[in-house]
Amino acid sequence: MNNTAARNGLILFLFCAALIGCVLGGLSVVPALLFGLALFLFDAALKGFKPRQMLEMGLSGIKTVKNILITLLLIGVLTALWRASGCIPAIVSAVSGLIRPALFLPLTFMLCGLISVLTGTAFGTAATMGVICMSIARSMDFSPLWTGGAILAGCFFGDRCSPVSTSALLVATLTKTDIYQNIGRMIRTCIVPFCVSLVLYLLLSLGAGSASVTNTTTELLRNSFTLNLWCFLPALAILIPAFFRVPVRPLLLLSIAISVPVTLFVQRFPLVQLPSLLLNGFVPEDPQLLAVLGGGGLTSMVRTTCIILIAACYSGIFKATGLLDFLIVPLRRLARKGGSFASMLAASVFSAMVSCNQTLAIMLTDQMTAELTEDPLLRAQYLENSAVVISPLIPWCIACSVPLSSVEAPSASVLFAFYLILLPIWQLLCTRFKKTL
Repeated sequence: MNNTAARNGLILFLFCAALIGCVLGGLSVVPALLFGLALFLFDAALKGFKPRQMLEMGLSGIKTVKNILITLLLIGVLTALWRASGCIPAIVSAVSGLIRPALFLPLTFMLCGLISVLTGTAFGTAATMGVICMSIARSMDFSPLWTGGAILAGCFFGDRCSPVSTSALLVATLTKTDIYQNIGRMIRTCIVPFCVSLVLYLLLSLGAGSASVTNTTTELLRNSFTLNLWCFLPALAILIPAFFRVPVRPLLLLSIAISVPVTLFVQRFPLVQLPSLLLNGFVPEDPQLLAVLGGGGLTSMVRTTCIILIAACYSGIFKATGLLDFLIVPLRRLARKGGSFASMLAASVFSAMVSCNQTLAIMLTDQMTAELTEDPLLRAQYLENSAVVISPLIPWCIACSVPLSSVEAPSASVLFAFYLILLPIWQLLCTRFKKTL
């Protein structure tokens, strides 16, 4: 091994150690990402790059994600308004009554999938419908292990195929594809894994749990909000135009415009507190309601924005310095033997394990395997069916740890996130046997 390869290995080892240390210590990964940025810039300096060139590397990566940052800010505003307007409480209240013991796990999976499609956020889904489902599970004596798996799988169903999902937007940005074309492919490729997952959850539900349900959280939502048909309008403003492939940002602006009067006139939210709501999110005085529904706002997107900005800088630096080039040869070899998706799947597992976050895993996987798939739409499909769903299966990755900790489920719940496990396997089988999805 030459000196350059040894140094690259050491740098990656230090970066991984910092990331894993932050995750194990329950800290934000942003400091570790900044530490990694310093390491990678130091490596670039040793390779002879000037400060101006290093700045250009970072900016070149940021340019690829500049549009998604604007969308992130709109999503932050929207999620706050959906909470305060009663949109999410109305949906949760409407669907929670459908849950029955014999159908509990499949319904949990589908309900979390519904909320994640509407909101585009796995974390937000876990904090709302996920909490509701777990509280019902405990009252019905269902295993938190099984329930956590169903919640995790449902949370990332929409994260993969929602028009307001940041990961779906990121994939569309990186591959320069239309997000609605991607969503169409995501729906087609998920049918078999989705149906098999429902069957498996149904089999687990049979004979488990009891019919005694005491859902105090649902009652809390009903008592705290005026829930009527007006509350569903912000969600319908996203869903209905989405079928006609209206661009994402106009959709978000439309839903925001509808959410504001619903918040002010239906929920009687004070006008003077509206700026604080948009900035800091929904912060109710009731501690129970805060724990279930608090969040959103521009500030809720600060950490995600920082991660995307730093990850974008990584992308530009790695491309210019060739830090990850040592992986290209084995990935090419794997692609020749097992197909380009097999190579992308291996790259996504490595990226998710070392980066500990979904955004960087997507960007690194795309960078290492972009040349292996010429068709941009197929590349987007492969990214969605690998990096996007592999990250929440890595216990120390924040895509896994945050949702499971939100619902107080054990890390072993990943073993029951059937949809996330079956999806890449199904894609791998289809590509292996040349089946078109």
